Amino acid sequence: MTADAAGAAEEAGRFHTLLTAFEGQPAATGGRGKDLVNEPMIRHWCEAMGDAHPAYTGPDAIAPPTMLQAWTMGGLSGHTDRSAAYDELLALLDSAGFTSVVATDCEQEYHRPLRPGDAVAFDAVIESVSPRKTTKLGTGHFVTTRMDVHAGGELAGTHRFRILKYAPAGRPPAREQKPRAQRPRPVINRDNEGFWAGVRDHKLLIQRCTACAALRFPWLPGCNACASPDWDTVEASGAGTVFSYVVMHHPPFPAFDPPYAVALVELAEGVRMVSNITGVPYDKVRIGLPVHLEFLRVDDGLELPVFSGREG
Repeated sequence: MTADAAGAAEEAGRFHTLLTAFEGQPAATGGRGKDLVNEPMIRHWCEAMGDAHPAYTGPDAIAPPTMLQAWTMGGLSGHTDRSAAYDELLALLDSAGFTSVVATDCEQEYHRPLRPGDAVAFDAVIESVSPRKTTKLGTGHFVTTRMDVHAGGELAGTHRFRILKYAPAGRPPAREQKPRAQRPRPVINRDNEGFWAGVRDHKLLIQRCTACAALRFPWLPGCNACASPDWDTVEASGAGTVFSYVVMHHPPFPAFDPPYAVALVELAEGVRMVSNITGVPYDKVRIGLPVHLEFLRVDDGLELPVFSGREG
């Protein structure tokens, strides 16, 4: 071992000694569940987990044992019963550069079932802080807390929760830049080739039945109102409003840069079409937003009709 390595190991040992001084100190004292054990939360849990066990319904229902932590969670407003010792421990780790956190695992022990109407109380203790460990995420310390959950003065269960407080590992060297993937090409056939011919001329064409004058979009080989196969086209004015929309975050797809908004646009002519929304940030898109037609050059071989909106 080199002198530098020996010095680093000695410093890590001294720091771990500071951390272990927190072991056995309270992480939370006199905590109270924000809600009584109740049937609606049990039902939502079972539906989310796909657990149809009959023990969780009916007049003698119990809560699923794995819900143990659910009754102690602080919700969006957070915990107000966390101890000063726990905050000091996390601050000490932060000051040493271990500023990131990830939950790693939990262990639960069940002593008696919880039933609707039970009021849950809990205490937690800092059980252990590991020596410095190196993981793929980075170097840091595992902190384990143990929570004892009580109901009616009895121990209902024990919940051990472990986090890793770590300094993120350096990013790997950038890989060679790959050519940007192309957007998928539209499938053009005899039923829609007239639409794409219009796009090439910067026109948004809508089919019109020559028998009943019904407009239709997307393009179809026959009228869905009267079944006539005869049609001509009208050019859309380009005005429309957002009828509905989604914001795509996941999964990532080559040639697309999430997040982005995809909308069902109602054209002034009364038909609707799916298109991207440009001109406004994705989180400013709203139902009823006025939009107007534009043609977006995606790459050398593809141009698409899109709709642009304005904020305010």
